[in-house]
Amino acid sequence: MAVSCIHIVFLLCLVPATVASPRTRRLRKSPTDIAATSPPPSDPSRPTTFFEVDRPLRPPPGSSGPCSTLLLSASFAFTFTKPPATAAYSPPACLAAAGGGASAISLAVLEWRATCQGVQYDRIFGVWLGNAELFRGSTAEPTDNGIVWSVSKDVTKYAALLAAGNSTLAVFVENLVNDDLTGVYYANVTLHLYFHGGGSPATRPPPAVGPADLIVPMSRGLPLNDGLWYKIQNASDVQSTSATLPSNTYRAVLEVFVSFHGDDEFWYTHTPADGDANGPFREVTVRVDGDLAGAAWPFPVIFTGGINPLLWRPITGIGSFNLPTYDVELTPLLGKLLDGKPHAFGLAVTNAMDVWYVDANLHLWLDSNSTSTAAGLVSYVAPELVTNTTSSRTTASRTISATGWVSSSYGNITTNATQAFAFENDNAGDNTINQTTVANAGVSATDLAAGVLYYSVQTTQRFPLRFDSEANGVTVTHGVEETTVAAGQWSSVGPRYRSLRTTQRSVVEGGGSSWGIGQTYRYEASDGCYFRNVTSSGYNIVSDQSSEVCEKGVPAGDGR
Repeated sequence: MAVSCIHIVFLLCLVPATVASPRTRRLRKSPTDIAATSPPPSDPSRPTTFFEVDRPLRPPPGSSGPCSTLLLSASFAFTFTKPPATAAYSPPACLAAAGGGASAISLAVLEWRATCQGVQYDRIFGVWLGNAELFRGSTAEPTDNGIVWSVSKDVTKYAALLAAGNSTLAVFVENLVNDDLTGVYYANVTLHLYFHGGGSPATRPPPAVGPADLIVPMSRGLPLNDGLWYKIQNASDVQSTSATLPSNTYRAVLEVFVSFHGDDEFWYTHTPADGDANGPFREVTVRVDGDLAGAAWPFPVIFTGGINPLLWRPITGIGSFNLPTYDVELTPLLGKLLDGKPHAFGLAVTNAMDVWYVDANLHLWLDSNSTSTAAGLVSYVAPELVTNTTSSRTTASRTISATGWVSSSYGNITTNATQAFAFENDNAGDNTINQTTVANAGVSATDLAAGVLYYSVQTTQRFPLRFDSEANGVTVTHGVEETTVAAGQWSSVGPRYRSLRTTQRSVVEGGGSSWGIGQTYRYEASDGCYFRNVTSSGYNIVSDQSSEVCEKGVPAGDGR
């Protein structure tokens, strides 16, 4: 029996059919079935508001704004095999008034606000500026009375793009409308800008730790009749983009966008016991000229129609409205990239089944005081991936380490980048899945001769997931645990300490007659804190407590 997928159109004739999986677990329910069997909202005359729990975005103290600009307003009905919606982009006039350059921006927020009514699946969408992806999300599944939701994403890291000049904004929502699927998505995309010091131009941030000077898109680009992402269809598929780096580059980071659909939407449920040789482990690998440069082990995002849509109404799954991205430090490899020649930046997915959507942005920091930098590789260690699989348990681990030097006007700086991953998945075939992914990443930049640490950033992530299914119910518990610690002379931009702990438990009982969601969210950092504890029963919020007061021991601005 084939696996149901996030986009039912894959089973139609608009695109090639996906390869059927030998698995027998069905983790998708038809929106029509859900509408017929689930209780209606408490007030059917009003649309239901869906939301993903996240912290509010606050500009730095002393900022002016916001300056808000509607970038695009569009409807998305039958969009398969159609071009993205586009709009001409030029930097808002308020940016010129604030100094005109990227350094004037203290906070940039991209807001997505959408509505839909009728019967429809959740759909993946993306927003690109100048072919560089800024935002990827999933829509909510609508109801007959209609739904509304909004997402605000911090896009300050793209300040160079926002200030660069005339460009094209593209938005693609993969949607299908017919006699059965009637939901049309209506969306507004708005940019909110805040500026340093009441509108006066800011001093340039320390090198390498502020937003990049140049962002090179690693996508398919316009024009096309689809999203700008690449599609990975199997484990041997590698999608790559060629780019020539400016000769005065002194830092490079690849930001990777990832989402999984079709036969691999629920990749963490695959087991050899079900006849699936691919198993439950997935990783996205980054390759430079064919050589492994880094990896991303993805957070298992569950879209709003996944497993049972009632699990995510009205509090949607972690990361579903604003999918996470993954950074891979490439600075140690600049010795091979600064030769004035094009180089291939490739993306692949270990054990992939059809289909993964991937693209990337190459963030580059340029030495404005020089026309060229010099660089060299000191060491590179990347042992083979280690995996172990039995009929009910899969484990995996990988380490990658690279060290290289760059000589620029800032000095001769040696950068060390490390990644260490661990993964375990237990699936005994009793409708219970336990999975944990751990990812550790570290970057340090040092002037070895002077004994000066310019910056160091160490991040630890843990993604627990538990899935329990019974004849008349299902429970999903998942979360994110992330800690980042920064240090060094240049680490004055952003918090030097940041911790996020969020856990969500969603339950559907009685075959869909009742459901409830509970989520705790705790963010603690040296620049502020945020706590929220929210629970729902059916469509109703039964308790919601939040606070931005830091607890003793983690005061705002403590400088850690």
